[in-house]
Amino acid sequence: MSGSTKVLDPAFQGVGQKPGTEIWRIENFEPVPVPKSEHGKFYMGDTYIVLQTTQNKGGAYLFDIHFWIGKDTSQDEAGTAAVKTVELDAALGGRAVQYREIQGHESDKFLSYFKPCIIPLEGGVASGFKKPEEEEFETRLYTCKGKRAVHLKQVPFARSSLNHDDVFILDTKEKIYQFNGANSNIQERAKALVVIQYLKDKFHEGTSDVAIVDDGKLDTESDSGEFWVLFGGFAPIARKVASEDEIIPETTPPKLYSIADGQVESIDGDLSKSMLENNKCYLLDCGSEIFIWVGRVTQVEERKTAIQAAEDFVASENRPKATRITRVIQGYEPHSFKSNFDSWPSGSATPANEEGRGKVAALLKQQGVGLKGLSKSTPVNEDIPPLLEGGGKLEVWYIDANSKTVLSKDHVGKLYSGDCYLVLYTYHSGERKEDYFLCCWFGKNSNQEDQETAVRLASTMTNSLKGRPVQARIFEGKEPPQFVALFQHMVVLKGGLSSGYKNSMTEKGSSGETYTPESIALIQVSGTGVHNNKALQVEAVATSLNSYDCFLLQSGTSMFLWVGNHSTHEQQELAAKVAEFLKPGTTIKHAKEGTESSSFWFALGGKQNFTSKKVSSETVRDPHLFSFSFNRGKFQVEEIHNFDQDDLLTEEMHLLDTHAEVFVWVGQCVDPKEKQTAFEIGQRYINLAGSLEGLSPKVPLYKITEGNEPCFFTTYFSWDSTKATVQGNSYQKKAALLLGTHHVVEDQSSSGNQGPRQRAAALAALTSAFNSSSGRTSSPEKKRLWDSFLGFPFMNLSELRKPLSCNQIISQITATSVPCS
Repeated sequence: MSGSTKVLDPAFQGVGQKPGTEIWRIENFEPVPVPKSEHGKFYMGDTYIVLQTTQNKGGAYLFDIHFWIGKDTSQDEAGTAAVKTVELDAALGGRAVQYREIQGHESDKFLSYFKPCIIPLEGGVASGFKKPEEEEFETRLYTCKGKRAVHLKQVPFARSSLNHDDVFILDTKEKIYQFNGANSNIQERAKALVVIQYLKDKFHEGTSDVAIVDDGKLDTESDSGEFWVLFGGFAPIARKVASEDEIIPETTPPKLYSIADGQVESIDGDLSKSMLENNKCYLLDCGSEIFIWVGRVTQVEERKTAIQAAEDFVASENRPKATRITRVIQGYEPHSFKSNFDSWPSGSATPANEEGRGKVAALLKQQGVGLKGLSKSTPVNEDIPPLLEGGGKLEVWYIDANSKTVLSKDHVGKLYSGDCYLVLYTYHSGERKEDYFLCCWFGKNSNQEDQETAVRLASTMTNSLKGRPVQARIFEGKEPPQFVALFQHMVVLKGGLSSGYKNSMTEKGSSGETYTPESIALIQVSGTGVHNNKALQVEAVATSLNSYDCFLLQSGTSMFLWVGNHSTHEQQELAAKVAEFLKPGTTIKHAKEGTESSSFWFALGGKQNFTSKKVSSETVRDPHLFSFSFNRGKFQVEEIHNFDQDDLLTEEMHLLDTHAEVFVWVGQCVDPKEKQTAFEIGQRYINLAGSLEGLSPKVPLYKITEGNEPCFFTTYFSWDSTKATVQGNSYQKKAALLLGTHHVVEDQSSSGNQGPRQRAAALAALTSAFNSSSGRTSSPEKKRLWDSFLGFPFMNLSELRKPLSCNQIISQITATSVPCS
């Protein structure tokens, strides 16, 4: 990019040097830092700039800048915030994503920085602030909306503010009341309890009483009577009337405009990345959200003009106040932007990020800003992840002729590439009697019939164990550490033992190449410990050798252990153990690279050149959590930012994508039919993310039921095992945790979920395909929607590898979807 020559605003000196939140308030048209103690307080008459700095798994710092506009702020202050946001971005190297936040319509991402909520306060700089000790306690009535990120809004303290659809919090000096509208949903009731605890701790020194009042229940409880007395006595509540602030903008087909000299001009044609030139700015209109795309070599003044052009566009089009404006920089586009293009090169954005890091570091060095976190290269993932420890029972079957055959003890760990296997590990964790880890392993040359049989038998076994096992579908070459660690030694061998594999070879006119103890075989050993102690049979030719690994060469009664010059002592020890596992009692002949005997080369078919290059490991990626749900006939997908354990709602299914693995977590209160679709949803997600984001089609896929979470899943959360043991829906669980198990609440709520969502690329395609109608869907139609969405055959690996464009993905899903009536 082209940097600005303007001197950096003193308020922005040294920003973005560590993860966390930094806030400035616009005072007299200048940014003034807000102390940590005041974070979360936003005055309605002011405008704020919020910088969120996060450090990804690779060590680099990422930046999100939000400017928050209070409902009573002046236009001049709002304009100053927009300009200062661009200047702050320039100070950070011009790679931050920028968001405009309107009071009452804040994005979930913004609100996730201030859990459980922000509380907009009356007043501002111009009108002067009152110190807490200077003002008497004022009774306030709030609406509480949102099942994760909470929108708390103060409304007039009057009965006319109440309605049957929302959850309200009445904060009085002596007691805090929660009023649950008869039609309010479970999740918002649960979240309101968290907000009440926050209000109690922050404004009542943790001493206020808490009472819950349910709409429509006129019992003799004192809490209910007290509540209605505060409103002048009980009287019927009027129906809710939608206000202008509650109008949610509709998502429309994306339309691209160029921006030049503050003017926008429409661009025709199908959207593709090639339309975006690096010396220009563009506006992408998606209806509910406006994106500004900024080329890397644009000037700072051009970027400021682009922001104003977007503001003018929203006004000229008479868009609702809730319309979001998000500015993205070339090379750092979020999923929600890229998913609108028919053609966007798939794969990781990491190379682009790495390419820009040197430029960013150089620019910041010129400005005197520290370089920590920006000049680091992305390391590979060498940490040993959580494994299933404590010992257990391992059972393995291979699939043959629509049934499973148990493997004898001396064959456990020998997996043939042409076969499928079922692996059940029974172990103990915590206070539970037994836990289960059930895996389907698919060899890369296994046939579709055996794959389907393995899935069917795994489902039967799961049902026999009352649905408790963690289920996994694992493909050859993508085995996760917790699977590999189940075996003392794991060796993937050529060929297969099943009749299905043999029949497929016969159909192809080949006898196949199945490993036997007497055959010539070359085994590559690259592991270093229990978590990666896998060995793989490769082509028995000299070109298969690699200086960074050890190899076992089996030839008749001979067994050579070839040691690469760059291999480790751990690899050499592991190779010797694998040799003993394959051919017990055989004398090993050692062959160090460069000192091989002629008999060694003869067994390999002759000496040839081979590589001395280390195979690079996958780079570390940050995990992403998504929720799936059906609401009023719409299939809804939501990305959850800054997630924690409390975001796993028992009424929903969630998908955790770590790039190395994909987990589908199923809540206890999910409809039984929908629970059965977990693997299908996960596989469809993998297919979509593979074409848009470069996710491997063979990534391990897990199904995890609530209450049976393994350590290799909980490690991504700050896990509290006591929360996992509480029974009931979201509201009942939260009431039990916050009010005590003696407090019983009834379930009279709606589980509907509402509000705009930020989607990742693969999931945006899913959502847009389903949401073609806004009508309410009855149960039979809901059933048809699930059936049609999931009515695709079990895909074999060759089909999964085929890349798809965005249009192809949407076409596939739309072709199977059923319109809502």
